[in-house]
Amino acid sequence: MKKLISILMSLVLVIGALTACGAKEEAQTEGTQKIGLVVSTLNNPFFVTLQEGAKSKAEELGYELIVLDSQNDPSKEIANVEDLVTRGVSAILINPTDSDAVVNSVKAANEANIPVVTLDRGANGGDVVCHIASDNVAGGKMAGEFIVEKFAEGAKLVELEGIAGTSAARDRGKGFNEAIEGKEGFEVVAKQVADFDRTKGLEVMENILQAQPEIDAVFAHNDEMALGALQAIEASGKEIMVVGFDATEDAVNSVKEGKLAATVAQQPDMIGALGVETAGKIIAGETVEQFIPVDLKLVTE
Repeated sequence: MKKLISILMSLVLVIGALTACGAKEEAQTEGTQKIGLVVSTLNNPFFVTLQEGAKSKAEELGYELIVLDSQNDPSKEIANVEDLVTRGVSAILINPTDSDAVVNSVKAANEANIPVVTLDRGANGGDVVCHIASDNVAGGKMAGEFIVEKFAEGAKLVELEGIAGTSAARDRGKGFNEAIEGKEGFEVVAKQVADFDRTKGLEVMENILQAQPEIDAVFAHNDEMALGALQAIEASGKEIMVVGFDATEDAVNSVKEGKLAATVAQQPDMIGALGVETAGKIIAGETVEQFIPVDLKLVTE
């Protein structure tokens, strides 16, 4: 009988130890800080890379990263933010669908006392602790200067614009137009929105080619539109220079093949990683810069 009691007591101790260990592991999981990442669209290689950079840094630093796709829909964006508020995240990273429309999402996070960091595109209102992005004005200017350098005697230009209302579209266009302003012989003969989308870039460029008999170069606010425009140009049989922005894998390969003339290289993985790193500092109570720039360069070969 004594032996049986001894065995039972040993089993109770083992079960108790295992239960305590399991409870400890569960507590550690529950105690992991959560960071939310709301992406404008994961149907764009640039933002997929941004997400990957964020995920890698979150794993490195020990945060749980919750990624939600807004599918380029502002109403979906605010629903995503409200979802993250409900899940109890400690910080929210937002890559806005639109710099004006995102204001309501930022304010929703503000009301929940959750700090907000914007990535790549800024917000035109609400309380944003930090904005992390490339200098889009400088990038647009870089693209414009490249085209000016290639056409010493002037050129007929087309500008394909990104989603209206986004800071990226506004700033890239601003830099591009500053670069060609006052340059003799340079004229923008067509300027149309193609929403950062390859298919729309193709369709818009087809229409422009029919309306404009003389075009020397195209600047697209991102590589997806640039590659769409390039497809339309190749189908037309015309020789027109195309410059993009983002340096996505497809665009860089196109440059190497001698099709796309150039693309302005951002570092979306770094933008995502810096977002998580900055959110971590904010959670820890540290002071961060209001704007963190990420370097650019022009890819021409």
